[in-house]
Amino acid sequence: MRIALGIEYDGSPYCGWQSQRDGRTVQDELQLALSRIACEPIAVIAAGRTDTGVHALEQVIHFDTQTERQLSAWVRGVNALLPKSIAVLWAHAVPDEFHARFSAQARSYRYLLLNRAVRSAIQHGKAGWFHAPLDVEQMREAAQYLLGEHDFSSFRAAECQAKSPLKNLTLLDIRQQGELITLDLQADAFLHHMVRNIVGCLVYVGKGKHPPAWLREVLEGRERSKAAPTFAPDGLYLRHITYDAKWGLPQLR
Repeated sequence: MRIALGIEYDGSPYCGWQSQRDGRTVQDELQLALSRIACEPIAVIAAGRTDTGVHALEQVIHFDTQTERQLSAWVRGVNALLPKSIAVLWAHAVPDEFHARFSAQARSYRYLLLNRAVRSAIQHGKAGWFHAPLDVEQMREAAQYLLGEHDFSSFRAAECQAKSPLKNLTLLDIRQQGELITLDLQADAFLHHMVRNIVGCLVYVGKGKHPPAWLREVLEGRERSKAAPTFAPDGLYLRHITYDAKWGLPQLR
């Protein structure tokens, strides 16, 4: 039996999503709780990895089990065993053909950026921060150069394991409400650190270091050294994974 779960987590206490030799991870905590409910070892596969300090509003995972449980047990039962920083949002039985990673059609991320002179104590770890005023209109203009299918090598971390740097960025929406700037991005898939590197470049434009057209130069340069430094992970959220309606997964967002 294959089960899909929607997961929400605060990434601040963890060394990212993926299990590793040293360090506490979201995957470790989830597998431990699921194994206790299933009374057998459970290994999970996620739609995508998140780095240290990155959060998820709706990560999607799947796992296989020989244990039959009501779907509520995979939600309320597992949540009772998880730390408060991780929560199962929903559970759904899926065919064996479903794969959390390979069946995904698109991934959506959100970056929350606090733009004010002093850092926030309340939003520490939950939003990125930049002290100097940012020109959001210039950032929006720059964002247009990144839309569509491109080679995003300039926005790719050196340790990225993706087979191809070609990605199709279908959404890069930037909104401002008071001191908070919200950036929503959607693509078929993302490279390692791609969102944080895009945010770093947009901040460079917003503070007036470069004109909007600089983003085109960075993109066409296809070299990581041409882009801005990687921005902080604090404000980054895996927002939603899009799947074909045939799988019948709950649509929270």
